[in-house]
Amino acid sequence: MTAELSPIDRAKFVAAKRAVDYVEDGMRVGLGTGSTAAWMVRCLGEIVREEGIRVTGVATSSRTADLARQVGVPIRTLDEVKWLDLTIDGADEYDSNLNLIKGGGGALLQEKIVATASDQMIVIADPSKQVDTLGAFPLPVEVIPFGWQTTKALIEEMLSNIDVQGRNASLRLNMDEPFRTDEGNYILDLHLCRIGNPQQLSLVLNQIPGVVENGLFLDICDIVVIGNSDGTVEVRDINNGTVEHERIEIVDTDNLFVDVAD
Repeated sequence: MTAELSPIDRAKFVAAKRAVDYVEDGMRVGLGTGSTAAWMVRCLGEIVREEGIRVTGVATSSRTADLARQVGVPIRTLDEVKWLDLTIDGADEYDSNLNLIKGGGGALLQEKIVATASDQMIVIADPSKQVDTLGAFPLPVEVIPFGWQTTKALIEEMLSNIDVQGRNASLRLNMDEPFRTDEGNYILDLHLCRIGNPQQLSLVLNQIPGVVENGLFLDICDIVVIGNSDGTVEVRDINNGTVEHERIEIVDTDNLFVDVAD
């Protein structure tokens, strides 16, 4: 190993390593975006190289696609593949019902399209992402640039009638310029603190003109794999109602641990 993993990276790595056990030869796999998903892509590349399994990856962002190609995972578009067997992705928050907030990395639109086009979605996370009620992490909302300030005002007005604790929205920035998604859109981060009714909020948000999609992933996730820094993982299957505990062996693999970017 090129360097000792930090506790948080160790937790992300063991979750990712356990999640790729679900990948079988010939599968079409959605590849998430973010630091935890980057570990998953590296682990998937390792089994493609060392075990010779055939997979087709569909990336949820340009940076995930670039990483997948670097580690030997073939990439195709969702239009080419049309439907996926499995998507593995991270989350910014998840609750006991495996409802999620995603989009901290700005890829929520492609992530939701890919996850929805999959037979199964597996989320990989560390224990810090678990919450009793969604909303502590700012909820990303992708909006078109045209009239974005009007869209922001409409969202804040709508929030006055929704069961949330905070009601402020802020434009996400990249340095001094608005952050741009892969589709060229903006992101408004909603600072809600607590979301009392995620289903209602998601429905109402997507009815506002200018809103493209929101970061609430509801009734989409099937399994969450929670990694811990001591090498143990917890696997929760919402459909089977099962919770399993395992230990993942961490071995020195130079190619796996270098240059994993957030």
